[in-house]
Order: sequence, then structure tokens, then C-alpha cells
Amino acid sequence: MSNKSKDLFRKALGLIPGGVNSPVRAFRAVGGDPVFMCRGKGSRLMSVDGDQFIDYVMSWGPLILGHAHPEVTNALARAIEAGTSFGAATEAEVELAERIRQAFLSMDRVRLVNSGTEATLSALRVARAATGRDKILKFDGCYHGHVDSLLVKAGSGVATLGLPDSPGVPSALAQLTLSIPYNDISALEATFERHGTELAAAIVEPVAGNMGCVPPSPGFLAKLRDITERDGAVLIFDEVMTGFRVAYGGAQELYGIRPDMTTLGKIIGGGLPVGAYGGRADLMDQVAPAGPVYQAGTLSGNPLAVAAGLKTLEIIRRDGFYESLESRSEQLASGLQAAARKAGVAIQLNRIGSMLTVFFSSPSVTDYESARRADSAAFARFFHSLLDHGVYFPPSAYEAAFLSSAHSREDVGQTLDAAAGAFEAVTNR
Repeated sequence: MSNKSKDLFRKALGLIPGGVNSPVRAFRAVGGDPVFMCRGKGSRLMSVDGDQFIDYVMSWGPLILGHAHPEVTNALARAIEAGTSFGAATEAEVELAERIRQAFLSMDRVRLVNSGTEATLSALRVARAATGRDKILKFDGCYHGHVDSLLVKAGSGVATLGLPDSPGVPSALAQLTLSIPYNDISALEATFERHGTELAAAIVEPVAGNMGCVPPSPGFLAKLRDITERDGAVLIFDEVMTGFRVAYGGAQELYGIRPDMTTLGKIIGGGLPVGAYGGRADLMDQVAPAGPVYQAGTLSGNPLAVAAGLKTLEIIRRDGFYESLESRSEQLASGLQAAARKAGVAIQLNRIGSMLTVFFSSPSVTDYESARRADSAAFARFFHSLLDHGVYFPPSAYEAAFLSSAHSREDVGQTLDAAAGAFEAVTNR
């Protein structure tokens, strides 16, 4: 890293908490100081230091077309000429809601918001209002935004009342949240046996992405669907990461499970700030002004995000899009596994579609505890070796990497060349 990134970080430390506006950017999980980026094009990111990287962060998933896709930027240019924000209803936001509903058959009604966090907190409010219950269930290692109710650690045993995972979260509020291991059907059954009639909702990442990529085990989502329906709890799929990413209709299309409510994130805005929540008509019709559950936002349905989102959803719907993305993702995944074997490094590579994680672990990674047992120090060495060779992976062992349609066969080949050396660096401490 040249002096410009170092100087910017030093300056930022005096202006911004920790020098960054979102914690993972600080590189604390891998060591070293962050690289400051200034430009993205296609599969590449450029730093203020003049370095170029093949990017597998992709703004943490939403840039499924890569950076600055020309059709998206042209749509944005046309939209910005008409105005940046109206604080009023527009035709385009109706069209975007219709596109979302066509893709997600579980979403009879859709409300656009400004972020995934806003979407999840709003969905929980609707669930609590609809059921008249206060408690919610989440799963260890699943992240749903920095919502007070969801910043909760899991306790020991099958399920315990939560303790705040961040100062500033009231204990009384945290105690309304139960957290149990992801993929643990026995824990799920025991929790509903004890608390089922008290639970307003169960919220889950159908494919976990915030403890690294961890797919659902066979039968887990189906059991969750059955047991929430039996006990009258609202099932919320947090598809902020997986929506339009693992399939056009998200993980619920991929696994054939229909939740009661769904949350979506920035992919529906082409990477711009936007989110959405929606679900069954009887639930969503409780949202103001149709019903008494209040939620509002001046920038909800912002015309710039909506224009970028409409164009993005148009492009990814084209014939062969997901097949091509799957082919490139398989090329990367199989190549990484082969490179690790050649270097004698034990890894578990979890992948669903174009999201994947390399865990430095011999046992399979199926939940938060097995993810935590993976060797994060080995990942840090792997990360920095890749970075030194022009490949930008997520700067955390517990985040998923993402491909885009802009990643070429040559990009993946160059990445695998860098990975071969990075796996060697893991063994040479």
C-alpha cells in the first residue's frame, strides 16, 4: 500500500470512528490497513494508489453485473436529468414493485425502503403487530442488519434468552430474541416446543452469508416452514444477500420454500441504497397507510436507485445469464479446491451459485460454531497474498465472496494463479 492510502487512513482515523464507515472495511479481521478505492469498472477495482484488483467483494453482493455496467450507468444518467428525489410517488417505483412480485411469488405486496436493515426491522414490526406476540427467533451467525432486536448473541443449550451483542442495546429488548444454531433441526423443534406460541416470527438467511457462505442442510428450511406455520409464527426470509443472486427468485425459488415475508437489498437498486420488504397481502395490508403499522421514508423508492434497479433486473432476466454466471463460479470454485489440494492445505469451499467462501478447516462448515473453528489466521495470510497479487477477496474469514457477470474466464484464471501462491503462503508461516 502506497503513501496515499496510508495518509487517507491516518486522516480518517481523526474524523470517522475507526477510520471507516462500516467496520469490516477496517481490515481488523485480517490485519493491516485498508486500501482506499477510487474507481470500479467491470470486474475490477482501482485504488487511490494506482493499483488494480479483480474484485470478489462486489459491494458485498449486489453488483451482480459488475462495476459501472454501461446500461445501468446510462439508465442512471437519464434518471438524474429528471431529478434526484421527489418525495412523491413515481411510475417507476410501481414498475419495480411489479418486477419484484413477478420474481418472488410469496410477495403479494412490496414496500420499498432505503436499506436491508430498514427492511428487516420493518418486517419484524409487521410480524409482531399481526401476531400480537413480542418474541422472535433468529439463528446463530445470521446477520440481519444492525437492528437492536437482532444484535444478540446465542447462549448455551438449545435456546436461551439473548444477551446484547453490542452496547446500547437494551437488555429488556434483547431478551425478546431467541437465537439457536443454524441448520439444527433438533434445536428448532425444542425451541418451538417451549416457545412456539410466544414467537411472532422466525427470521433466517436461507443461505447464510455472514458467517461465510453456509448452505441450509437438507430438510432444515422445510422444517422451519412447517413448524412456523403450525404455531402461527411469521416466517421471514432475509434475502438481502441471496435475492436475485442465487436465482432470479432468490433462495426461496432455489429450495422451493414459500416464506410469509421476504426482505431484499441493494441488488434491486443496481447497488444503490435501497431495500424492500414484502409478503402475504394480509400481513402487508397492515402497513400504513393501508393499516396501522407505521413505516415511512423520504427517500424510499428514490428515482435513481429505482432506475438502476429496473435496468439490472432486466439484464439478469436475459437468456443464459445465470447459466453463464454458474459456469464461471464453478470454474473458480473447482480451481480453488484443486490449488488447495496441490498445496496440501485443508479447506472447505462452500458455494451456492455465485457466492462462496473458502474456510481453512478440515471438518465441514455447517453452522456458526464450525465456521468459528476454521483457521482465521490462515485466511488472513491467504487474503494478503491475494491482495499483493491483484485479487481483492472479502477482508474477513466470515464473509462470502461474490462473482459477477463481468468476471471473465481470464479473470478467474488470473485469480487461480494468485491463489496457488496464496495457498503456499498459508503453509509458509
